[in-house]
Amino acid sequence: MNAAKSGFATGRADLEIIVDLIKPGDRVLDIGCGDGTLLRMLEERLDVDARGIEISPEGVTKCLAAGLSVIQGNANHDLASYPDKSFDWVILSQAIQVVHNPKETVRELVRIGKKAIVSFPNFGHWHIRWQVAIEGRMPMTNRLPLPWYATPNIHFCTIRDFRALIDEMGLKTEAHFALRSDGRAIARRHPWLWNLFGREAIFVLSE
Repeated sequence: MNAAKSGFATGRADLEIIVDLIKPGDRVLDIGCGDGTLLRMLEERLDVDARGIEISPEGVTKCLAAGLSVIQGNANHDLASYPDKSFDWVILSQAIQVVHNPKETVRELVRIGKKAIVSFPNFGHWHIRWQVAIEGRMPMTNRLPLPWYATPNIHFCTIRDFRALIDEMGLKTEAHFALRSDGRAIARRHPWLWNLFGREAIFVLSE
């Protein structure tokens, strides 16, 4: 769906793809929802039952001020209280790299939701490889904007790493996308290009 249809543009290609995956009326839980950008998109375009969890008080305040259903919580230890399959979709967007135990978090996502969506920056992208190999510096990009001593990221991974984790856990990949730096998806017939040229990835998972 085009952002212009709702008058709400984000500049985040991954969020546009996520919204297109969800159907009107679905129950959605957005973990690490930030300022509520995705929740607003979902409510405006699809009239879904959208709820969020956010760790920062500032983010929660912004969400509540916008009339969104958001609670303050921590993905590292607050997901166990949610019943099995209590949502159609559980989303973790650009946050898998900041959780303490990514494997356990993914397991909770597919337990709580009938399907889970995980998007993350790809640490195997050629520009990141260049910065490490040639410049000898920890990478900084639009998706990784902070220097190494200030970043909240603690578990970087590549697309190949994430695929290996999903295989190890025995989960199903319902759909997957790799996005170039311009936000366009790399053709599915060229998966060997994903880890090198995909700036970020989106996986749709289920048990």
